[in-house]
Amino acid sequence: MIQARKLLSATAVAILAAGISGCVSGGPSGPNSSAMRGVEGDWVSTDGVAVSRFSGGVFTTNALDTGNKLADGSYRINGNVVEITVVSLIRNTTTNVNCAQVSPNQLNCTSSTGQNFVLTRRSAGTA
Repeated sequence: MIQARKLLSATAVAILAAGISGCVSGGPSGPNSSAMRGVEGDWVSTDGVAVSRFSGGVFTTNALDTGNKLADGSYRINGNVVEITVVSLIRNTTTNVNCAQVSPNQLNCTSSTGQNFVLTRRSAGTA
């Protein structure tokens, strides 16, 4: 039950949640250009439970320990706020999450249920 709560917490974060398995790959500009791409890429929950991927308006979140997909959904950027619609695969529920991009590497998020969490950009060297 505790692990399920951690996964759900990460889902909220990752709720910002995003499917990934592997490293962030550098595009034509190289791996250090990720900060210049807004939220595109992989983000890790501060509790270390999940990683979320943002790519082309699609959001997915996977557990770091098992790689299992926890949530998916969509996102859009409105100024410095990332508006995410998260579908939890664990609870079969949909939640809205707003994340303020306070720096190129940090998102401060609040779910529609009032849960606060932080996502940090995953470095290109992290598998």
